[in-house]
Amino acid sequence: MQSRFVVLGTGGTIAGTAAAADDHLGYQAAQLGIQTLLAGVPALKDWPVEAEQLAQLDSKDATHALWQALAQRASHHLARPEVAGVIVTHGTDTMEEAAYFLHRVLAPRDKPVVFTGAMRPATALMADGPQNLVDALTLAATPGARGVLVTMGGGVHGAAEVRKQHSYRLDTLSCGDAGALGFVEAGRLRRLRDWPAGEALGLAAVSAPVAHWPRVDVVMSHGGADGRVVRALLAAGTDGLAVAATGNGTLHAALLAALEEAAARGVPVLVASRCAHGGVIAQPGQRFETAGTLTPVAARIELLLQLLARRAAAAGPDGAA
Repeated sequence: MQSRFVVLGTGGTIAGTAAAADDHLGYQAAQLGIQTLLAGVPALKDWPVEAEQLAQLDSKDATHALWQALAQRASHHLARPEVAGVIVTHGTDTMEEAAYFLHRVLAPRDKPVVFTGAMRPATALMADGPQNLVDALTLAATPGARGVLVTMGGGVHGAAEVRKQHSYRLDTLSCGDAGALGFVEAGRLRRLRDWPAGEALGLAAVSAPVAHWPRVDVVMSHGGADGRVVRALLAAGTDGLAVAATGNGTLHAALLAALEEAAARGVPVLVASRCAHGGVIAQPGQRFETAGTLTPVAARIELLLQLLARRAAAAGPDGAA
């Protein structure tokens, strides 16, 4: 049986169009379907590829429903014996969030899920999307490839570490201190580190209707911060707070007081660093759980998934709490 690859399209800049070929900023994202994108890459003509349009949106508008559908469809296709890997085309604004979500929910051990996108629209004079698509298929076809991976601009990144580091440059993605997993070069992967590892929560943890998912919000510590945002979120019914802290998890005293009020009311607090590199190194006597090297947005997803897993465990196998 010939191996096949499934491409799940969700829109993004890679599917965007502009009125002029030199316009890389004033474009409309998510205008072209995934079939059109694939047909426009001659290098993919002989690849055994299936395409599925899962969504068509600018990734700044990503929703929990999209992440749930991504997990469900990726899991479905990975379970097919003839499918060797799944590729997801996605906007870069929230690509790191979707990739981390799938990493924690699926953590595939024998096949890859590869995210890719673009920083220039499909109509650009030198669009980067076509080469990124070729690299994503090349990566997915690499023997032994596994886990949730992200590739753009030739770099290969793990979903637990990847973050968008630049607002418009082609080499926008980084893995911070960890460095890239490898590079796709001349149609081959040069791997520098091990494939991503992790324990999957499983689809059951995210199977509840998204309207019933916990609400987890991000707050930032900064000069002049106070507790009003935290108290407003508590009044709005937040279920958890991820904090973008300064430095190694430091918090403005006024914000800290409000976060302690939240914790006293049973609202979990997870502290990440707002710094571009590094993370939060746990210290003796710390008040809240720390997120390690996770970015604030990844910490938010981690806390969301923890709360979902707790609800699923409390409900038991029959779904009754």
